Amino acid sequence: MLEEDLLYVLALQHVKGIGDINAKKLISHCGTAKNVFKEKRILLEKINGIGSFTIRHLADSNNLKEAEKELNYILKNNIKTSYYLEENYPDKLKHCIDGPILIFKRGNISIKKQPIISIVGTRKITSYGRGFCEQLINEIKEYNPIIISGFAYGVDICAHKEAIKNNLQTIGVLAHGFEDFYPKVHKKYVTEVENDGGFITDFWHNETPLRENFLKRNRIVAGISDATIIIESAEKGGSLVTADIANSYSRDVFAVPGRSFDKFSKGCNNLIKQHKAAMLTSSQDLIEFLNWDLEKKPKKEIQKQLFVELNETEQQVVDYLVKNGKEVLDSIAINCNVPIHKATTILFNLEMKGVVKPLPGKLFEAI
Repeated sequence: MLEEDLLYVLALQHVKGIGDINAKKLISHCGTAKNVFKEKRILLEKINGIGSFTIRHLADSNNLKEAEKELNYILKNNIKTSYYLEENYPDKLKHCIDGPILIFKRGNISIKKQPIISIVGTRKITSYGRGFCEQLINEIKEYNPIIISGFAYGVDICAHKEAIKNNLQTIGVLAHGFEDFYPKVHKKYVTEVENDGGFITDFWHNETPLRENFLKRNRIVAGISDATIIIESAEKGGSLVTADIANSYSRDVFAVPGRSFDKFSKGCNNLIKQHKAAMLTSSQDLIEFLNWDLEKKPKKEIQKQLFVELNETEQQVVDYLVKNGKEVLDSIAINCNVPIHKATTILFNLEMKGVVKPLPGKLFEAI
């Protein structure tokens, strides 16, 4: 991204009252972040959800002044950025309506075509939770997943450390800017994480870890991943919010069960009981549910029907799956410009015609 373009994206981030959803609306309408600041007021007022309050704050010259300061910090400290319309933006996050328009990165992050797993839970991890976390990561390392967590106490730092131990890329999603790290005791792990992985955030460099920032951070943890795993949680906690967000994004959620009277198993047990998470008792549960071992099994020959008649939309879906391989329902609907309820029907019809097959983990694949 050119420096001038980045400057205006930062300025748009700074506008009071504009969140990521409305920022995307404005950019979609105007073409670029820069054009948002140049657009006539009368035209901005026609955009759904953009009122006079927002438009008034867009005109505040302080937005660009503060954006210049942040841009200088980014350039001086070699901070990498990912804009939501660029290829280097995490693919899964592109499909989240409230995903950040811009994220900041430190380290050696490389998100390619490999599994991405978020592991979160209580800050007061027990020996049971620690043992499960360590064993899980050790047993899935052959599938080379990226391990995501929040760099916090307890389950988070356990997941990061075990990923490092098993030579897996790990990414910490921060609830603050890069000027400092929270908790301070975890600064000793920063270099290790950045050697093979790193940190991402959508907060400016001098923003501090306010309580509400952690809840906002959780949408990235849930949205960037194929699946979210809750290892331990009390009856209430931030990891349960992450599970709810992951469910709202149609991501797979897993919870590790525990004894009914254990304080830090109550949250997980409730997720399972309420059908908000699948029960995770071993690494094999995860591997089978997410279909990771499919490539290692002999492929069964499926006789493809010849001369199947497809309508235009069905052909579009099939072409998309042929080009991209296994994809989740949401991605198919978004990229083929089909409402989700219609996409479900289309995929069922294609399955009946023998040209598409469903897979575990809410995936579909062309035959």
